Amino acid sequence: MHIGLIVGIGPAATDFYYRSLIHRMADLGVALELTMAHADTSTLLRNQEGGQIGAQVAIYERLTRRLQAAGARAVAVTSIAGHFCIDEFAAVSPVPVINLLKSVEDEVAARRYRTVALLGTQGVMESRLFGSLRGVEVLAPDAHTIGAVHDAYVSMAQSGVCTDQQRAVFVDAGQEMVSQGGAQAILLAGTDLVLAFGNHEPGFPVVDCASVHAAAIADVAFDDMR
Repeated sequence: MHIGLIVGIGPAATDFYYRSLIHRMADLGVALELTMAHADTSTLLRNQEGGQIGAQVAIYERLTRRLQAAGARAVAVTSIAGHFCIDEFAAVSPVPVINLLKSVEDEVAARRYRTVALLGTQGVMESRLFGSLRGVEVLAPDAHTIGAVHDAYVSMAQSGVCTDQQRAVFVDAGQEMVSQGGAQAILLAGTDLVLAFGNHEPGFPVVDCASVHAAAIADVAFDDMR
């Protein structure tokens, strides 16, 4: 299946999804058919913070129609923050939407976690991943730390580089939620967190939501060809 990605919301996330899909489809022995359309980080975050669901859905719908015209038969948004309006978008999308939130919910259930914690943007953490994890206790950093994590994440995502200081913010927050909050795993609930954790062992279990989503996208593409 020809897949469409709405990308550009973070350069590292775009690169990660692209490389992940190339490798996964190659392992399956299937050629990857992929078209990408660029969205804008600042606009997305402004719409999320302002609760402008309709405005963001309109952007997604416009980009998806462009992807559909290029041949895409399913679409995915490569941003967790960008999933704040995913249900509304799926209701009007001209092609099926591969929903990261559903993929992560299934992964957490398969691992039988009872308590997990989040790292990502402020909106994602405060909303407990938009309330998508049913039957699981979902933790977030305390009020002071949540702002530090958000600022470090947005700066990292925009630059495409993770500094040692930014990594320390993420690792310290995760360690606190594991040791003090009782989290069994930290969900990397920001698709650019691969920059901080991709080649770094933090000392606690993590679930990379971007990897889970990329695997789900590859499965959709492959299943359609069988």
